[in-house]
Amino acid sequence: MALPKVTVVGAGQVGATAAFLMAVKGLADVVLVDVAAGIPQGKALDMMHSRSVERFAGTVVGTNEYELTAGSEVVVITAGLPRKPGMTRDDLLAANASIVRSVVTQLVQYSPDAVIVCVTNPLDVMTYLAWKVSGLPAARVLGMGGVLDSARFAYFIAEATGEPIADIEALVIGAHGDAMVPLPRLSTVAGRPLPEVLDEAAVAEVVRRTVFGGAEVVSLLGSGSAFYAPAASVTAMVEAILHDSGAVMPSCVYLEGQYGLDDVYVSVPASLGRGGVRDVPEYGLTEDELADVQRSARGVSESVAVVVQGG
Repeated sequence: MALPKVTVVGAGQVGATAAFLMAVKGLADVVLVDVAAGIPQGKALDMMHSRSVERFAGTVVGTNEYELTAGSEVVVITAGLPRKPGMTRDDLLAANASIVRSVVTQLVQYSPDAVIVCVTNPLDVMTYLAWKVSGLPAARVLGMGGVLDSARFAYFIAEATGEPIADIEALVIGAHGDAMVPLPRLSTVAGRPLPEVLDEAAVAEVVRRTVFGGAEVVSLLGSGSAFYAPAASVTAMVEAILHDSGAVMPSCVYLEGQYGLDDVYVSVPASLGRGGVRDVPEYGLTEDELADVQRSARGVSESVAVVVQGG
């Protein structure tokens, strides 16, 4: 039985790790694309050398061209630049916007029926840009943000409570970054709401570590940023899409009135399937939670105005 094709753009740490996870899990034949000559080819060959060890049926092919991506069912965009010394936030926005525009234009040319999953930062802005450039229905363009943020929240909850990670359900919504909105009230430990398990100070500390979880990894590494958890998160989303599972995951999706937001991409719970976003069930939030999400989304809209409308 033929496997579906997935393209991963960007053969850096996140992209290559995601490609490997998808191959090992038997999700797809993967095409790994990067502008750097030899890098995607070398990493793909290294992965294929593990094929007899891991016993996966699919293939991983590396390329610098987009022709091999033709007919992809899902394309994952991880390509982008990290922020460098002396670079302003607007500089980073402009640099990665240029990359995303180029990548999406080529991807859509060869895979017009694909679902696009964006990982490039600033995540919510780049996902909006990818949608605009692609010309695809908004349901077929989404971003990975909330899955990763929620995974970090779950880890810190498990660490603080001593409970098994399997008993933790955590939810983070809003923009991917410092303005994210962890929701302790809707996160549970063995079915109990987090505020019933930890006191207020402990909950606040878990929330703080979640918000700055990515920065903590960067600080510890000294160079580079997180890649295992981001790769695992986007792989989980791709699995839900390819298997048409309908799984509800906090994903960066286009909102049209939900949570009082319109014409913006931010992470909220969304049902994922073969066509991308099946549905966006609206969770009941308190006034304070809703205000936090709307505040988070305003920052995204301001950056979108700079990059999309100005670009």
